Amino acid sequence: MNLLDDDALERSSVVANCRMNRERRLPGYDRELGINVVDTLRSRRRPVRWLDLCCGTGNALGQAADLLGDDAEIVGVDLVDFFARPQRPPRLRLVTASVVTWEPEQPFDLITCVHGLHYVGDKLGVLARIGTWLADDGLFVANFDVRSIRLRDGTPAGRHLTTSLRSQGVRYDSRTRRIGWTGRRLIDLPYRYQGSDDQAGPNYTGQPAVNSYYDRVSWGLPINS
Repeated sequence: MNLLDDDALERSSVVANCRMNRERRLPGYDRELGINVVDTLRSRRRPVRWLDLCCGTGNALGQAADLLGDDAEIVGVDLVDFFARPQRPPRLRLVTASVVTWEPEQPFDLITCVHGLHYVGDKLGVLARIGTWLADDGLFVANFDVRSIRLRDGTPAGRHLTTSLRSQGVRYDSRTRRIGWTGRRLIDLPYRYQGSDDQAGPNYTGQPAVNSYYDRVSWGLPINS
């Protein structure tokens, strides 16, 4: 199999044109993430900071900004500049960048990713990076399909991966296919990224997705902070 590196993957039509989260609005976010985004933000100290990765047009973020006003700073990141709202609320920032390389300047109280991880190459690497972007009591929640993580021979990483994740305080629900945790942490997983397959076909959403391939390596001790 010819695996793609992240640069090649991000030029793939499967990734650049994915439709999973392009137009989604706040009720859709609440349904997919299993939380009420605005209520979650309102329950935090002011001003609250929300980062949404693979944000699509940013419709949901604009709605939240209108509801929360100066009480929230909201940042959306997407690989494709397909943002709605040419006139944006002052505390809403939409960034065109790869989630694999982008770095925030400050921690966030809430980080979300609605169906975006399906199109990322080094998914486990991105999860590890997200862990360092949270505030000490911040919340991360995203859609994640553990079957998209494959070993070099093509078999799913499966239970070994979910056990590794849970040992470090990461929650994964195989029924809803949601992943998340609370609080900033350094996530150390025993996998080394090898590349991705953009021809994996549809995943559980019915849309074409990307499988990510890893070698298993010797166990690294989990570190939380």
